[in-house]
Amino acid sequence: MGHLKSIIVIGASAGGLKAITELISAVRLNFDVAVFVVLHVSKNSSGQILVNLLQKATDYQCGLPDDGEVIKGGHLYIARPDYHMIVKKGIIRVIKGPHENRWRPSIDVLFRSAAVAYCGRVIGIVLTGLLDDGTAGMNAIKRCGGVCIVQEPSEAEFSDMPENVLQNVDVDYRVSVGDIGYILEDIYSRPPVKKTKIPDEIRMESEITENMVSKIENLEKIGTHSNYTCPDCGGGLWAVKNDPANRYRCFTGHVYTERLLLEKQAELLEESLWISIRILEEREDLLTISALHQNRPGNNHAQKEKLEKAKDVRTHIDRLKKFAVEISNSTGESKNLNNGTGPGRGV
Repeated sequence: MGHLKSIIVIGASAGGLKAITELISAVRLNFDVAVFVVLHVSKNSSGQILVNLLQKATDYQCGLPDDGEVIKGGHLYIARPDYHMIVKKGIIRVIKGPHENRWRPSIDVLFRSAAVAYCGRVIGIVLTGLLDDGTAGMNAIKRCGGVCIVQEPSEAEFSDMPENVLQNVDVDYRVSVGDIGYILEDIYSRPPVKKTKIPDEIRMESEITENMVSKIENLEKIGTHSNYTCPDCGGGLWAVKNDPANRYRCFTGHVYTERLLLEKQAELLEESLWISIRILEEREDLLTISALHQNRPGNNHAQKEKLEKAKDVRTHIDRLKKFAVEISNSTGESKNLNNGTGPGRGV
C-alpha cells in the first residue's frame, strides 16, 4: 500500500529456516515495512508450523496469506507450501500456477512480482539454498531499481543460491546474516528512491505467471523460440531474453533455468532407459521360455534361433544398464542432496 516505506522479500531453500530465523530475530524491523518469505519445503509440509516457529523470533505478525489479502506494514507473510505467492500493489495473490525452477512456491515468482509492484522500494534477500531459484528474481529487482542483498556464501549452510546470484547479478551487498540488520537500518534512513521504469519483459512475465496463461505472441516478445521441449508438458520452450539465469519458459507456464533443464533431461533419460531395460528383460525371458517350448524333434533350428535372439537382447540390456548407471552417477550429487523434496532440499 502507499504508506509502506519498503517491502522486504526473502528467499531460501536448504538450511533456510535457521538462516531466516536468525535474520528476523536480529533485525529491528520498522512497522511501515512488510516482509515476504519463500522457503522451499515439501508440498506436504505444514505452513502453520513455519508460522509458529518464525513468530517466536519476531514482533512482526506472522501468517500464511490468503488470496486477495491486503498488505499491511508490520506483517511477515510466509508462502503456503505448494502455492506461489505474488505481490501486487496493496494485495497478495496466492495461486497454484505451474512450477518455476521445479518449485511452487518459487522465489523468482515472488521477487519478480514485487519488483513490478514496488520498483525501488523492494529489498531482495537471498539466503542459503541449493541450485539457482532466486537469481532471475534478484535480476528483476535490480533492473527495477531495488536493493539486492546476498548472504555471504562461505557462511551459508548451502552456498549454491547465493553464489548463483553473485555470478549473475550486480548485487548491492554481500554480507553475513548478522550484518543485514545494520544494512536495512541504513537503507531506511535514506530518502525514498525515484520510481524506475519497469522493463516490459519483466512486467509481462509477471502477468503471465499471475494469469496462468500464455499467448504465443507474448512469449515471442519476452523470449526466442528454442529447439527444446518442456519436460513437464512437452510444449515448446522459449529462451527468456535479457536473463542472466538463462531460463526457458513454455506455453503452459513451466519455467526452467538452463542448469535445471539439463538435470531434468538427465532424469527423464535415465527413467526412459530403465523402462527400456525392463521391456528388454521381459523379451529375453519370453524368448528363453519360447525356446524351451521348441524342445521337440525337428525344432532344433527354431530353438537355437530364439536362444540366439535372447543372447543378443542380453547384450543390449547390459549396455543400457551401464549407460543408465553412468547417467545416474553424473547427477548423483544433486539427487543425494534432494532427499526426495525437490531440486534443492527444503528445511
